[in-house]
Amino acid sequence: MNKINKSKISTIALILLLTISATLIALPSVAAQSSKPTFPFIGATPNPTGTGQAVLLHVGITDPTPSVDYSWEGLTVTVTDPSGHEETIGPLSTDSTGGTGAVYTPSMVGTYYLVTNFPEQVMPEVGTRWVTGGTIMEASTSETLELVVNEDPIEYYPAASLPTEYWSRPIDAQLWEWTSIAGNWLAIPANRYAPYNDGPETSHILWSTPLTTGGLVGGELGDHSYECGDAYEGEFGDSIIINGVLYYHRYSTGFSGGPAQQGVIAIDLHTGEQLWFKNNTRLAFGQNFYWDSYNYHGTFDYLWVTSGTTWYAYDAFTAELEYTMTDVPSGERIYGPKGEIYIYSLDLEAGWMSLWNSSRVVSDHGSWRTYLGGGVFDARDGIEWNKTIPTGLAGSVQVALEDRILGSDIPSWTGLADNPITFWALSTEPGEEGTLLWTETWQPPEGRLTMLWGTASVDDGIFVITAKELRQLCVFDIDSGDYLWTTEPAPYLDIYSLGEERAISRAVVVADGKLFTVGMAGVVYCYDVATTDLLWTYDTDDTYSEILWSNSWPMNIAFITDGKIYMVHDEHSPIDPKPRGSPFLCLDVENGDVVWRIDGAFRGTQWGGTAVIGDSIIALYNSYDQQVYALGKGASSTTVSVKNDVVNLGSSVMVTGTVMDVSPGTDDAALAIRFPNGVAAVSDDSMNDWMKYVYMQFERPANAVGVTVKLEAIDPNGNYQNLGTTTSDSYGNYGFAFKPELEGTYMVIATFEGSKAYYGSTETTYVQVDAASASTPIEPDTETPDTETPDTETPDTETPDTETPDTETPTAEAPLISTEVAIIAVVAVACVIGVAAFWALRKRK
Repeated sequence: MNKINKSKISTIALILLLTISATLIALPSVAAQSSKPTFPFIGATPNPTGTGQAVLLHVGITDPTPSVDYSWEGLTVTVTDPSGHEETIGPLSTDSTGGTGAVYTPSMVGTYYLVTNFPEQVMPEVGTRWVTGGTIMEASTSETLELVVNEDPIEYYPAASLPTEYWSRPIDAQLWEWTSIAGNWLAIPANRYAPYNDGPETSHILWSTPLTTGGLVGGELGDHSYECGDAYEGEFGDSIIINGVLYYHRYSTGFSGGPAQQGVIAIDLHTGEQLWFKNNTRLAFGQNFYWDSYNYHGTFDYLWVTSGTTWYAYDAFTAELEYTMTDVPSGERIYGPKGEIYIYSLDLEAGWMSLWNSSRVVSDHGSWRTYLGGGVFDARDGIEWNKTIPTGLAGSVQVALEDRILGSDIPSWTGLADNPITFWALSTEPGEEGTLLWTETWQPPEGRLTMLWGTASVDDGIFVITAKELRQLCVFDIDSGDYLWTTEPAPYLDIYSLGEERAISRAVVVADGKLFTVGMAGVVYCYDVATTDLLWTYDTDDTYSEILWSNSWPMNIAFITDGKIYMVHDEHSPIDPKPRGSPFLCLDVENGDVVWRIDGAFRGTQWGGTAVIGDSIIALYNSYDQQVYALGKGASSTTVSVKNDVVNLGSSVMVTGTVMDVSPGTDDAALAIRFPNGVAAVSDDSMNDWMKYVYMQFERPANAVGVTVKLEAIDPNGNYQNLGTTTSDSYGNYGFAFKPELEGTYMVIATFEGSKAYYGSTETTYVQVDAASASTPIEPDTETPDTETPDTETPDTETPDTETPDTETPTAEAPLISTEVAIIAVVAVACVIGVAAFWALRKRK
């Protein structure tokens, strides 16, 4: 028994032990399945709001998710409008903070009621430091939010006006509207279209600086000039503008590689001040990358130097190395929506396409930019996706665009279009990556023509190929590949522009719904893309027959901005002495009207860098003198003075002053010697010859005219007076006379209201007008005689005293009333009135 009893006891003890152990083991599982109440929220901005005005809703719960890789799902917002009607917004997904945003637009006046609904879900297994993974997050609803909607919309933050004075960088981050005039030039843009600029409307020069030895040699070499880099050793290549700073190369570009020496100069585009020089460096392109992470939001500016598959990122402000990427893939490079650098790589034979994204290479550092620290990163980590594409696509990639890649088997400049040409397009849109959009085969005209790729534009809906021998452009639908139309034949000299890809890139562009072409013949053509109509032409005539083979200047397109197209002359292999009078040209894209044209000031380079634009300032290399110039709207300075600032009433006041050009270039030592009193501001019509005189030392123009100066005054009573206008002369001086009508202090205001070339300026001075002196004649008021018959009075019969008259015949003069007599008379009358008033008051008392 005892034994049996002991056995039973042992068995019971074992069961209890196992039960307790099982219970203990099960406890974590039970804890993981515990639930937690949740606390949703709902916010609305602005509140109150107006009908038809968008409201930003803040929706979520107070619990964050474990990381940015997780979100709460399925949240909705119930909206009850003033009439009692309900609608639902969502479902919505949150970010890692537990919240998200949604936009709602109320349509009626009254009070809306909003509630956030959070559906039950489970905390991800990784959990947070506050909530264990696997916890059930209970369903819940938020407190009700009242959204008050009024008839009138609330006022948003007032927009900032565009600058009316000369401006510079940095631009305060609150001046959002200035985006429209503050463009950057990171590389030559597609179709040379450079928006976000106020395109200069005159040839006004802001500053110049030498790049290398240039201009006329002189002496025993006669009319020969120093070499300018063409052909094959071009200057100013791959120039960049970021944040108002111009970056360009000190040394020329070698045709088959860079020179032994390399170096980059950084110059403030607004002031002409050199900021730094970086030796042993040659830039490829720039980048403004907006880093939009969960903790950090802002843009980083980089200058990129490339050497094969190795890329180096330099800080644009300090020129210090930020980081390096190795094994960067080859392919078609474009910028992403946030300034990322994309590279599309395709293998048409193997049938795959990939997207490389520069931001993915260093994204693991998140907000901790300091950890970059000059580090080296494997660029292969930047592959964002790799997709299968149809095999056997003809030819090669021609261009990567915003949402597609275009390819064809069109021959290169060394081949002839003997056979039909096939075009194709692959999508790069999210969710459709690698999808074949279309393929189309086209039979070119007969004649074994040289046909090359021209350009393409998604916005304008076309792509273009060139036919050299026909001097024509063939236009195709970018959405189907269908042939659409062909341009008119250009003059024969354009065969030298339409027969080689490098020249075509500067001769054929599409922008603003228009197709532009110009070339060796010097005739600009503008076609309407939608209607195919030839809208206008412009012949860049050579008045003095300086070009040996044409009556017009060969031209190339620099860029298009602000409804204007800018063009410059250059040649493949310019002769020396160089042809004189080279034009720089700006035309209105709508009608071809000349906005401005300056002849003989600037000559471009075909093997170096094009003119670039940023912050509404043009920077260009001039192969006439090997200097870099900045063109744009400059600052002015107006002065005003009165030599005799105290005058007597009735006297005229002579106002004099100056209106001067105070652009940075006028502080140059050479100009300061030539213009010790400063450089005059001149009219827009005088600008071309005046700039050549000031900066290129051409003959002083005899017909230069200054600018209009407006004179105003505030009289002693505080009243405004418009005195009139005058025009300054070519030395900057002006003069204007006026006659004050009141005693006291006058404020005189001189204003130059600005022009296309200059921002305006103003200045004030003062003049004191005292009472007229005894010697100051005061012309009596002329009154119309009273025609009423006067009362007849009996004359006084008293004999007046008789005096012996002066025998000298007096000279007839206008009657003079001295100031003293007038004052005494006034005082006497005042005294009489005062005494009379005194006695009248006495009588009343």
